[in-house]
Parts: sequence; structure tokens; C-alpha cells
Amino acid sequence: MKITTKINIMTTAWILCVLVAVNVVVFFSFMKVTVNMEDQELYQRANTLIKEMKLDQSTNLVKDQVIPYLAGQSFIRIVEPGSKITHEVTNAKLISAKVKPKFVQKKVAERKTIHQKNGEEEILVIRVPIRSDGKILRSLEIGEKLSGLELAKDVLLSIQISSTVLGALLAMLGGRWLSNLIMRPISNMINTMEDIEQSGIPKKIVIQHETRDELQKMAVTFNRMIGRLEENLEKQKQFISDASHELKTPLTVIKSFADHLLRRGIRNEADALDAIETIHSEATRIQKMTERFLDLAATESATLLETKSLDLVVLCGNISKQLQSAYKRDIHLHFAAPSIMVTADELKLKQAIIILIDNAIKYSTDKIDVFLNVNEQNTVIKVKDYGIGIPEYEIKNIFERFYRVDKARSRETGGTGLGLAIAKNIMKQHHGEVKISSKEGVGTEAELFLPKSERKENE
Repeated sequence: MKITTKINIMTTAWILCVLVAVNVVVFFSFMKVTVNMEDQELYQRANTLIKEMKLDQSTNLVKDQVIPYLAGQSFIRIVEPGSKITHEVTNAKLISAKVKPKFVQKKVAERKTIHQKNGEEEILVIRVPIRSDGKILRSLEIGEKLSGLELAKDVLLSIQISSTVLGALLAMLGGRWLSNLIMRPISNMINTMEDIEQSGIPKKIVIQHETRDELQKMAVTFNRMIGRLEENLEKQKQFISDASHELKTPLTVIKSFADHLLRRGIRNEADALDAIETIHSEATRIQKMTERFLDLAATESATLLETKSLDLVVLCGNISKQLQSAYKRDIHLHFAAPSIMVTADELKLKQAIIILIDNAIKYSTDKIDVFLNVNEQNTVIKVKDYGIGIPEYEIKNIFERFYRVDKARSRETGGTGLGLAIAKNIMKQHHGEVKISSKEGVGTEAELFLPKSERKENE
């Protein structure tokens, strides 16, 4: 069953239930109020009759005195103890014959339904005690056919039935309109998804009206998701294009020297060794580049971090010693406190720090300083070199993949242009950031910011 049909049926059923409940309450309230009004009218008539006739033990009920109090089809009786009728005046003998007399000591009202040839009729009977000298000697009994009530009841029932049927029809139309209104953006989303499935091309939903409700929010969220998907697809295309371009050069060199060896063989040993060394160098570049590709893909796709509490001073000290030993360069570590604790993924944070120090080693020949500081919001790791620096107009591009400031020097040092992109992704996973400031010919400062709030949440 379609959702629109379910909504239509449920709204119609609910409105019908509400209408029926309201009609029942209205009907019984109307009957109660109307009968109470009839009761009060008959009680008033009975009290007036008793007062004007001034009945006592020796007074006889005179027909001429009572007839003016008859209204419509009714009867008036005087009933003595033992429920014996002493006087009766009526213009509806069939009704009076159906109602048995009853002596009462307090006033009561009774509604009776009597069956006649032409159907059922409602009769209202009130009984009022007649007092004389503080004693109850007789009771006055007035009965009247509720012809107006029957008519009003029939009219009310017909109106309620008609309004219920009309309400059901309007509920069905309203339910259909409501279901269509609710389902329109969902249907648009379904159609858009089907188009995406068939064409393989991301497509956004066209939002025609600003409804500012959950449905519009769903459509906006879908469009935002499609936007990110398009952005990721574009990044993938750009990544493939850049990677292909980067791999093309070393593969061309390898193929060229391999062809050279195939043509000339190894008769010239020096020439052959030079070709083999070049092939080995370019193959090593491809291997390092592939490893960088994998690192970049891992940092872009992975969102879970294996965080733990670690001492940044100890971590950076170990990194400095390893790189100092490997590259024979002076790396000086400066820290604001003997122990600076952070909560982070140790391997990924170490990778980001190594990328910054590695870049400093490649693009400088002097010493390298590493500073560890803590401010109100962040723990800051700053790597400062005194090398060639970066032109100001180049700084905005350095986080792009495969981008190199000095392309010739990067090839000599084995740079791929992926390091800072990887470091940026790692810090993004830690809800931090990377900042680069540089002055050409003076040096470069690279800073990693780890927010304190993130550490506290992880702890």
C-alpha cells in the first residue's frame, strides 16, 4: 500500500472518529438540556396550578379550572395515597392509558417511551406532592407528549449524519491533498535517485517553495549530501589526473632508459650502470609516491582515531633524535613545560610532525627548531626552519595535492607534493588545523594546533 493511501485512510478514519465522538456528545447534551427545560416548564405549570387552585382536603378538582393548563397532547391527574386517581383531565387518552398513576412524596420527573401503531413516542411525566398544613395529601401528575423534542431529535440526527458524511468526504479530499503535499519532495527525491541510478551522475532536488519544514530540511540535506558527493567525485577525478601526471614522468624515464638498454645492451658498462641507476631511482620515486597515495587516501577516508593520552615532549624528542640521526641535521626541541599531555592518535600525530620536520630538512640547510607551547585553547607544535622560504602568493596553494613551490628542487629531494595535504587531513580528524607562515629567503614556520576541548571530550 502506498504511503499516500495510508495517510489518506488514517486521516479520514481519525477525523471520522472525532466527528462521531463530538456528535455523540452533542446529541446527548442536547437531549439532556432540552428535557431539563421541559421538566422545568412542567414543574412551573404544576406549581402555578397548585397555587391558583388552592387545593386542600375538601377541594374538588374542577374540570373547567384544569383544562387551560393542558398543552398539546397531555393529561393532568390528582393522585391520592395508594396511587388512586381522584381526578383526571386529558386530551390524549391513549397516552394517559399507557402511563400508570403513582403517588409521590417528593417531586420527580420521568421520561417514558410508549409504543403505538404509528411508532414510538416520548412522554415526559412530572409528579409534584400537594401539601396542606404541612402534610402531603395528594400528588399532582402532569404528562405531556414531547413532540417538539422528537422533531428536534430527528432534525439533529439528520444534521449530524449529513455533517459526518460531508466531513468524511472533506477528510478524504484533505487527506489526499495533505499526502500529496507531504510526498511531493519525497517523490522528487525518489525520481532524482532513480535518475542518478540510471545515469550515474549526481543530481540535486529542485526546491520550488520555501516551506521551512522538515520536508524542506530533508531536501536541503539531500542536496548537501549530493554536493559533497559531487565534490568528492571531482576530487577523485583530480586526484586520478594528478596521480597519472605524476606517475607519467618517472614511467617515461624508466621506459626510455629500458629501451636504451634494449637497443645498446650493456656493452658500455658505465652507460648501462647509469641507466640502471636512473631506473632504480625513478622506481624508488614511484614506490614512495604510491606510499604517499595510500597515506593520503587513509587520512581522507578514515574518521576513527585510536586516541590515547601521550606526552608530547617525549614524542617530539624521539622524533627529533630519529631524524637527526638519519639526516645528520641539527634539530632543537624547545618546550614550555617538562611534560605536555595531549589526547591524540599517536601514529597519525607523529606522521604529521614528521611531515613538517621533513619539509624543513628538504628546504633548508641550517638548524631546525621545534617549539611546544600551550595556550588557552590549543596545544601548539611549531616547526621553524631558516631556509629558502615560500613566496607569499604561493602559501594559499601549498595544501593542494601534488603542489610544489620549487618543482626542480622537489624532484631532487624526492618530494611528491602530498605531505601537507596529508598533515591537513590528520589535523582535521583531530578537529585541529595546520598553519603555515613564511618569508622568502628567511624561513618558514609550520604550526599544528590541537584543541584542548577535543582532548577533554576524548578523555
